[in-house]
Amino acid sequence: MAKVHPNMVPAPGAVDQAPCAPASSTEEPTTLTVWRKSLLFDCKGFTVFDAKGNLAYRVDSYASESGDEVVLMDAAGRPAFTVRRKRFSLQGEQACAGAGAGPSYEVEGSYAQRSCVVYDGQRRAVAEIRPKEVVGTDVFRLAVQPGVDVSLAMAVVVALEQMFARPSLLRSWST
Repeated sequence: MAKVHPNMVPAPGAVDQAPCAPASSTEEPTTLTVWRKSLLFDCKGFTVFDAKGNLAYRVDSYASESGDEVVLMDAAGRPAFTVRRKRFSLQGEQACAGAGAGPSYEVEGSYAQRSCVVYDGQRRAVAEIRPKEVVGTDVFRLAVQPGVDVSLAMAVVVALEQMFARPSLLRSWST
């Protein structure tokens, strides 16, 4: 089985072959490896590793009675975001139209293929989802541009999973 996270111990005597790049004034994107698997037994979710292979985030769906929310947690288990299923009604949509509009984001590409870009309201690419080397769609990379809240980018991934993955984290595996 292929390694999911990038934390690897170099072989004895191995030399890093990456060329030395001059210091740059621009920051590099934050790159996460997202694994569509919970570390908890009999639980659905995500395990997310940083570029050094350390646990960065996790998402676990604890078969709640309502099954209408998923919590994105940091490495220590503290909640960062909660993604809830929203029920729409015609009356509710009319009452809420335009009220409290926050930042908007647009996603282009295919989440199912793990190949999409998230744009902000000014049409700047803020995050990108790409497949990880020949591992399948259960493991992929999330690159988040400097200055963008990484937790928010992960919450967008969780929302995309809820909208487009079958089965999603909010629904039981059998439905």
